[in-house]
Amino acid sequence: MNNPNLCSICGKPAAVRLNNPERRLCAEHFIKDAEERVFKAIDAAEMIREGDRVLVGLSGGKDSTALILILSEYVKTRPDVKLIAVTIDEGIAEYREDTIKAAERLVEHTGVEHGIISFTELFGDTLDRLVADRKNLACSICGVLRRRSLTEAARRFDADSIATGHNLDDEAQSVLMNMLRGDKPSLIQDSSLGYTGYFVPRIKPLAVLSEKEIVTYIMLKGFYTPLPECPYAVTALRMEARKIIGTLEERYPGTKLNIVRFRDGIRKHVPYSPKGTKGKLNTCKICGELTSGEICQVCRVLNRKQSDE
Repeated sequence: MNNPNLCSICGKPAAVRLNNPERRLCAEHFIKDAEERVFKAIDAAEMIREGDRVLVGLSGGKDSTALILILSEYVKTRPDVKLIAVTIDEGIAEYREDTIKAAERLVEHTGVEHGIISFTELFGDTLDRLVADRKNLACSICGVLRRRSLTEAARRFDADSIATGHNLDDEAQSVLMNMLRGDKPSLIQDSSLGYTGYFVPRIKPLAVLSEKEIVTYIMLKGFYTPLPECPYAVTALRMEARKIIGTLEERYPGTKLNIVRFRDGIRKHVPYSPKGTKGKLNTCKICGELTSGEICQVCRVLNRKQSDE
């Protein structure tokens, strides 16, 4: 009978127990296992192609820390691929300053090129001031502006794709949130495909790893840094979705993975076009960016007014 306290591969003291399949791994073999699963996911989905310039969204938090560490290992065998890390400074007091410092330490270690883009530079003010009178919408507004910020960063650095640190938990939560909102377009759209001539593809290499696995990975790699939680996180529907799925996962192991597989199964049978476009895109009448309507989401959340012609 195998000793439950020893690594299933080498017999050293186990650091973690994993399911699907059931196994216990030491620190060395867990790190290798996590990296190989991400590498296989990247190659299987052709997330990164020959000669790609990959923009990595580096917030400095746990997920983006794991992402830059794993991708840095991946490109060691792909010298044709270039990584560029970009940190978006939303302007959140007593929060973003610490994560920027963590990001800067990380790129110094990995040697990855790093840039910082701020909301103030792009949108004229910090997130704190932009949501001062509508804090209940802070997460939604921040999401819209962050997406535009990453798009701008991709332009500046001539990136072929944008890599984000979304993990398995994030993906399962998004499925549930879209279902609760009745948002079918968001459920079926797949941003990883991009939209030739319009949008840069977004890839999620860490979607095969759970949040727990990611925390374990960066702890074992020696890069875990306790950081403050975003003060606006408590206003998000995602927090409720996280609680629900966490409870179900504890009772019924494999729930997160099954939810994501359910979504992926639906996507295979639904033709893809950017959300709400029906295959057609317009330019925003205010800022000129691409949009499915007349006014883009960014201009809407910023309450920008159309100038008289």
